[in-house]
Amino acid sequence: MRLHRNLCFAVIDGLHKIFNENEYADKVVQQLLKRDKRWGSRDRGFVAETVYEIVRYKRLYSEIADVKAPYDRDNLWRVFAVWATLKGIRLPDWKYFTDTPTRKIKGRFDELSKIRKYRESIPDWMDDLGVKELGEQIWTEEIAMQNEQADVILRVNTLKTNKKDLQLKLQSEDIETEVLPDHPWALKLTKRANVFKTEAFKNGWFEVQDASSQLVADFLDVKSGMKVVDVCAGAGGKTLHLASLMENKGQVIAMDIYESKLKKLKVRARRNGVHNIEMKVIDSTKPIKKLHGKADRLLIDAPCSGLGVLRRNPDAKWKLKPEFIDNIKKTQAEVLEQYSKMVKPGGKMVYATCSILPSENEEQIDNFLTSIHGKAFKLVKDKKILAHKSGYDGFYMALLEKNNPIR
Repeated sequence: MRLHRNLCFAVIDGLHKIFNENEYADKVVQQLLKRDKRWGSRDRGFVAETVYEIVRYKRLYSEIADVKAPYDRDNLWRVFAVWATLKGIRLPDWKYFTDTPTRKIKGRFDELSKIRKYRESIPDWMDDLGVKELGEQIWTEEIAMQNEQADVILRVNTLKTNKKDLQLKLQSEDIETEVLPDHPWALKLTKRANVFKTEAFKNGWFEVQDASSQLVADFLDVKSGMKVVDVCAGAGGKTLHLASLMENKGQVIAMDIYESKLKKLKVRARRNGVHNIEMKVIDSTKPIKKLHGKADRLLIDAPCSGLGVLRRNPDAKWKLKPEFIDNIKKTQAEVLEQYSKMVKPGGKMVYATCSILPSENEEQIDNFLTSIHGKAFKLVKDKKILAHKSGYDGFYMALLEKNNPIR
């Protein structure tokens, strides 16, 4: 592979924003890809994948390059040189690469690769936490998988089409997909492509949604005509899935503390042909209290550490802090306690996270079931998905049913 100066400069600029200005990697990459209209798909692919790869292995590459934050541009070029050397890319004779110690880089890589926290490029505290909660073996396998590039998975919108027709439609647009067993609505891209430009996407035939995430709405056991509340709806990937499982009949109330996210859901719902969603911003306790005892089904897609989706958000490894995890666990307990009051007797709720930590998952459910309000519920079933076993995102979901008192 030959390195092109303008593409390498784009990578360095992106890394500067992510490492020094604390910007989110996905947003930075989106901006970079609009930088030069002359870039073809291979150029854009190089920029996006190189940025993500260096973010993913920031600690390992920095250690080999012997640089520390804050990263000036010379430091970033040194990190880039480590990445290129380990990829077997010949370095051009640019000033940034003079005196790059190629042999030393490879030797240092072999040495550091024996230590998990360097090999998988994670902070010490995260490595300690993973071992404490999951055990040495599971954590080792799981964190390795979290460094693999995630597949692009589509969820077919059954309100508009079916899996077979979607496959054929995408094929006509030069996008090949394969069916995933055990995931009724999922298609996996055999090769990465910009699916958002397809006619099939513009017509609302699918959404991009990981295979594990697609299991959550189904876990809630919804039926047409029900009153369903999705209380941490965000931009609504699972909300839209609920609406399609309900065949657009009944009512889905999508709630979130961020109005901007619900606005995105509104746009997506229109494209999906979904018209049974009502949106409510949680700007006080009122919207919650109004729904006490009214919901047939409740989805709590709880805020969490996101340790099950590091493949998609590699910069989260550096943005996450131990105190954030401590605080989010308190939030999860409060959300369960407060929002579960919306479930009517005999109704059901799902508590879900994209975390792999038992303290955010099984332990939260155990604690809730022994709380004053939680005693009205029983655990029907739960499911834990680990990325190294499934090949998809790490997830947890628990289905609880509210007792129906005998009159």
